[in-house]
Amino acid sequence: MRAPNQPPQKAATRLDAVMEAAVDGIIVIDADGHVQTYNKACERLFGYAAADVIGKNVKMLMPSPDHERHDNYLDNYKRTGVRKIIGIGREVTGKRKDGSTFPMDLSVAEVRQGDDHAFVGIIRDITERKRAEAELREREARLSTILDTAVDAIIVIDEAGKIESFSASAARLFGYELGEVRGKNVKMLMPTPYREEHDSYIGRYLETGERRIIGIGRIVVGLRKDGTTFPMELSVGEVRFADRRMFTGFIRDVSERQKTEHRLHELQAQLIHVSRVNEMGAMASALAHELNQPLGAAMNYLNAVRRWLEQSEDAKGPRMLEGTQRAVAEVTRASQIIQRLRQFMAKGRTERSWERIGKLIEESAALALVGAGTKPVRIGLALSPGLPEVHVDRVQIQQVLTNLIRNAVEAMQESPKREINITGTAGAETLEISVADTGPGIAPEVAENLFKPFVTTKSTGMGVGLSICRSIIQNHGGDLRGETRPAGGTVFRFTLPLKPAEAKPNV
Repeated sequence: MRAPNQPPQKAATRLDAVMEAAVDGIIVIDADGHVQTYNKACERLFGYAAADVIGKNVKMLMPSPDHERHDNYLDNYKRTGVRKIIGIGREVTGKRKDGSTFPMDLSVAEVRQGDDHAFVGIIRDITERKRAEAELREREARLSTILDTAVDAIIVIDEAGKIESFSASAARLFGYELGEVRGKNVKMLMPTPYREEHDSYIGRYLETGERRIIGIGRIVVGLRKDGTTFPMELSVGEVRFADRRMFTGFIRDVSERQKTEHRLHELQAQLIHVSRVNEMGAMASALAHELNQPLGAAMNYLNAVRRWLEQSEDAKGPRMLEGTQRAVAEVTRASQIIQRLRQFMAKGRTERSWERIGKLIEESAALALVGAGTKPVRIGLALSPGLPEVHVDRVQIQQVLTNLIRNAVEAMQESPKREINITGTAGAETLEISVADTGPGIAPEVAENLFKPFVTTKSTGMGVGLSICRSIIQNHGGDLRGETRPAGGTVFRFTLPLKPAEAKPNV
C-alpha cells in the first residue's frame, strides 16, 4: 500500500530501498517458481549475485530432496490449495553458491493481483541459534549424565529454594523420585528446626551476602521420605544465570565414615583408658608400699605412747610429746603421697571458645546417629530463637551431647515409639539443654545412684559415661540431672552459664 496521491514511481523506489536495507533475505517468485526479486541480504546469505538468480527457478537455492520436490509442491498448491509453508512458515535448509547448507526460518506469503499471483519469502539465517541450541542440548545431556552417574547426591535449587534438579544418587539417598520433589521447596529434606529456618536463611543471604553454608560446607542432618534422619556432609555452590541465581548442593552420606571414625575414637579412648588403668595399678602398688611403712611406724609410736601412759601418769610427759610429734610427721608423709596421686589424676584446664549451641547439637546428633542402632529414630530440635553463644570446650560439650543422645537411642531400641526431642532455652544467666526420649525410663534402683561411677543397666557398659558427663558440666559451672518423664521415657537436662566459667580440674 502506498500513501494517497503518492506517485507510483516514487512508491516503487521507496519499496526497493526498504527491501535492499532489510536485514532478512527477501525473495519474490512468480507462480512458476522463477525469482523476480532478490535483495542484498539474500546475496550475503546465499553467495549468489542478484543477476545470477533473477529469472531462474528458486529451487537452485535448495538442497536435495527439496530441490527436486519444489515444482511439484507449487503445482499441488495451485491445484488443491493445500499449504505446507505458505502462510505458515517453518525451518528449512538453504543451499549456498559454494554448495554448503545452512538452517533458516522461511516465511512465505501469497500476493494476488487479479489472476496473477506471486509469493514473497522472508528468510532469516538461524545458524547461530541452532548452534546455541545444540550446545545447550549437549550441556543438558552432560548435566543429565553427571546427575545420573555421580556418587554424591546433587540437588539444584533456585533463589526461592525450589528444587530444579535431583540426581539419581539423591533419589536413592532421600527415598524420593524426581517427580515428587521437582518444584517443591528443598526444606522438605530437612528436619525441624532447619525446615522452618531455611527460607529466612536464603532471604538473609540474598539481602546481606552473609554465608553460613554456601562456599563453606558442614555436617548437617538430612530427612528421608520415611521420616528417618541421617548425618550428611553438605557443600553448596552458587551459580549465576543472567539475572538468576542457582544453588547446587553436593551431599555425601557420612554414616559409614562417621561410624569408622567413631570406632577409631572408641578404640583410642579404650587404649587411653587401659593405659591409665595400668598406670593406676602400678601407682596403687607403690602407694600401698609407701603407705605401709609410715602408717606402721605411726601405729608403733602410738602404741608406745599408750604403754608409756599405762606405766606412768606424768613422768613420761616429754617422751609422750616426742612420740606424738613423730606420729604426726608420718601421717603427714602419707597425706603428701595421696596428694601427689590426686595431682596425677587431675586433667587440668580445658581450652574454651565461644560456640553456637545449635551447631554443637546438630553435629553431636549427626555423630550419635552413627552406628547407634539398627532401628530408625526421629530426632526433633526445638531451640529458642536467638540463643546466645556459650563459652565452652567444644569437644567436651559434644562428648556430653553425643553420650546423652546415644544413650537415648540405645534405650529405645525395643520401644514401639522411638523419638528424641532436644530443646534449648536461655534464662537470665544460664542456658538449659534437654534431651528427652520415649524409652522405658530410669529404673528405680538406678535412679538414686545414676551419676555414680560403675552404676549401669547395660550388660557391656562400665557405668562411667554419665559420671564423666556430670563432671564435665560441673567443670563448666553448670549441672546435669536426669529423671523419668510423666508421659514415659527419660529426660536429661544440663545447664551452662552464659558468662565464662572458671575451669576447674577434674579429679
